[in-house]
Amino acid sequence: MAAATQGDGEAIALVDEAATATLARQLASFVRPGDFIALSGDLGAGKTALVRAVLRALADDPGLEAPSPTFTLMQVYDGPGFPVVHADFYRLRGDDELAQIGWDEAIDGAVTMVEWPERAPSALPADRLEIALHFDPAYGPEFRRAEVRAFGALGVRWRRARAIERLLRQAGWAEGERFPLAGDASVRAYERLTKPDGAAAILMISPPRPDGPILRYGKPYAAIAKLSPDIRAYLAMAEGLRGQGYSTPRTYAHDVAAGLALIEDFGAETIADARGPDPERYAEATALLADLHARELPRALPIDDEAYALPTYDIDAMLVEVELALDWYAPTAARVTPASGARQVFLGLWRELLAPILAQPTTWTLRDYHSPNLHWLYGRAGLSRLGLIDFQDAVVGPPAYDVASLLQDARVDVSVELELRLIALYVRLRGERDPSFDAAAFAGTYAAMAAQRATKLLGIFTRLDRRDGKPQYLALLPLVERRLARNLAHPLLRPLRGWFEACLPRALGEGGSASLEP
Repeated sequence: MAAATQGDGEAIALVDEAATATLARQLASFVRPGDFIALSGDLGAGKTALVRAVLRALADDPGLEAPSPTFTLMQVYDGPGFPVVHADFYRLRGDDELAQIGWDEAIDGAVTMVEWPERAPSALPADRLEIALHFDPAYGPEFRRAEVRAFGALGVRWRRARAIERLLRQAGWAEGERFPLAGDASVRAYERLTKPDGAAAILMISPPRPDGPILRYGKPYAAIAKLSPDIRAYLAMAEGLRGQGYSTPRTYAHDVAAGLALIEDFGAETIADARGPDPERYAEATALLADLHARELPRALPIDDEAYALPTYDIDAMLVEVELALDWYAPTAARVTPASGARQVFLGLWRELLAPILAQPTTWTLRDYHSPNLHWLYGRAGLSRLGLIDFQDAVVGPPAYDVASLLQDARVDVSVELELRLIALYVRLRGERDPSFDAAAFAGTYAAMAAQRATKLLGIFTRLDRRDGKPQYLALLPLVERRLARNLAHPLLRPLRGWFEACLPRALGEGGSASLEP
């Protein structure tokens, strides 16, 4: 089934019945409740046959009877969790007939496929897929040309679906069975692909990040916070980390423009499970950071004949992140709105705390170095047993940040005892490689980075609930609050603790006052 772009649409060559069946399967895997497909074109070109093939694919029933609804106007089928409406407007004499057959009620929440839609143009929604089937005698009597045009929200989805189909075909995975994986807090999506021989791979769907509203400095939040705009950062860091001897998923194929990558599957086992953190595996993850931070690392990495420069995790990035706690957590979870003067004091205190830390030596900061993103790989040795999967927002920043991300994981309750033991391990390993390593200075930097991350997470988790409809993240707030309280007990952070006690006491939860010092 060959395809060529045609304007803002696409022409698909249906050379035989098998090609039509392939298109039908792709449509069946693409549609969701509420989708509308309008089929037009030459008389007898196979509109009903295409709909029938889609219905059979949806029902997983190759023998499903699906006659043309020319005389009944509409036929409703049971789909996989949603109704499917097949309609034919050829005999329609006016839009009022649709009301008589209960059209609006029938298509509500259904996948709708309509032949001869031009007979009732007012019935066409703005978000739709149009498929026009045409003969082309130059290629023989069996040939059909499907001209596909996607409008509105379906346009984005259709282009992505076609890009995925092309990527998988080029990589030799077109016949792989696809299973969606549980999403994370980001906009990325993942699917596990399996072949009949048991081979597995992961499809990462990470479309280019759209520009958000301008926040300050003529930039949106993502640009100020140094979040990667596309998957080039992931691809570059994957190769960069592997070049240092660490385990990252191999990339089998990628499409930067579409935000797609087919990568190695590291399985599902991580450094923690339902019982909590595995001390041995956490120790290995800590040792990996000590090893990474002792190296001289490049600030730019090659990707597709270009150089990707890692952004610097500067003070503006860190400040805009902690502000999330004031913008989202304070007015909703804490039900307080600090006055503008209190906000300025808040930012000033953070600036005073962070400025000297950011002036110290920096390293690759992976930023999301914690249990869900650290897989345990059997059959490998040493630090290679750790499979790193999340580093697309990597920056050049303080070494302590990723140590805090690991040992104060918001999803895993690492005990204070284990945390202190692993901090001591990190300090010892760094000291073995660099006798000038300052353990006392690191303790203060660790508390500051852990407090910055905790403050940011209070805002992010509340935003995930309020803006993105993911209330499950609210359950993580109490642990983050307790962690923040303990970090603010460090002498270096006492001015900030005073601000929280006066302006946002809820953020301190029920935390104790024990300072984390190795």
